Amino acid sequence: MREGIKTTKVISIGRRLFLGSILGAAVLATGMTVGFSQQVHASPRILTFSDHQPADRMRTRFLRDVLFPLIEVESNGRLKIEDHWDGELAQAYDALGALSSGAVDMATTVPEYTAKEMPLHQIFKSFIVGPKDDQQIAFFRRVYDEVPVFTKELADNNIVPIFFGTGYPVAFYSTEPLSDLSGIAGQKWRSASFWHLDFLKNAGATPVRVHWGPEVYEAMKSGELDGLMVNVDSGYFLNAHDVAPNILVSYDLWLGHVYPLTMNKDVWDSLDTEYQDAIHRAAAKSYETLGKVMTQSFDDQISKLREAGANVRMLDTSEVDAFAKATRYQDVQAAWVAEQEANGNKRAGAVMGEVTAIMNDFLPVRN
Repeated sequence: MREGIKTTKVISIGRRLFLGSILGAAVLATGMTVGFSQQVHASPRILTFSDHQPADRMRTRFLRDVLFPLIEVESNGRLKIEDHWDGELAQAYDALGALSSGAVDMATTVPEYTAKEMPLHQIFKSFIVGPKDDQQIAFFRRVYDEVPVFTKELADNNIVPIFFGTGYPVAFYSTEPLSDLSGIAGQKWRSASFWHLDFLKNAGATPVRVHWGPEVYEAMKSGELDGLMVNVDSGYFLNAHDVAPNILVSYDLWLGHVYPLTMNKDVWDSLDTEYQDAIHRAAAKSYETLGKVMTQSFDDQISKLREAGANVRMLDTSEVDAFAKATRYQDVQAAWVAEQEANGNKRAGAVMGEVTAIMNDFLPVRN
């Protein structure tokens, strides 16, 4: 679904709700009121925003229906977002270039798609277990606060972070019944992340690269692939459950796929301090409600899969821990660090250590 340019006159909560009462309560909790009428100004600053995903996904809906209206509210109508979705202005792999050059003012720039420009950001996907819901956001915010190299990588590309979004946990879609994750051994499994391909290999599977799209569906249908390791919603929107209806998933299976909403640094610097502060306030208020929305959205996604006939089982913590051990993810991290340092990125090991220490603070102690 694509949306054209919007003109905001009155923010009506009734028109902007999604996820029923959960998001309704979330929006109201931020201080926005029904029938809020903005102060009239002759020429508000219009900020052009680009996102590669449709506007009807959990993350993008939250931007459209919560964060962007709050930016307008906090700036007293002086900042308005002209939002473009589904790659209308820039596809996923082109977003960073479009934003850095100033072709757009704001964009969702995914580090995984720009590993050359943001090598240290790749660390986030190197964990197999991690925090969920609002704790994911708290993790990323703390990392950016305490490890300045990440903000520097953005600044080196002429962008600044505004807001962090994340995705759903990892799910395993299997064409055949799968009692537990040890069953992937000897099978052919697809994933996009280079980290996950190594994890699959260490767990005994044969990692396979297949271009994302109908090709994945057809490969599972034909038997070329036995399964798909992907965030649970991407599998759903691909209709993977039609040909791979046996699904194992857990809140604790970490995707590590951060979606930073960033702004062109020149545009940011051109804003008066009061409007920069308004954006920060809007982000802070949005974070207060994001965790609840993420939890409800994930639960709804699981329900939709079951309603579609999929056999979905939630893994328990001992199964997740066993799979993490099987992936030898720490060995994979160490190999990546060695490669990065050999290529001149001398801070790779130190940064991996800093991020790991923060991650450990967010993980529960297991007996």
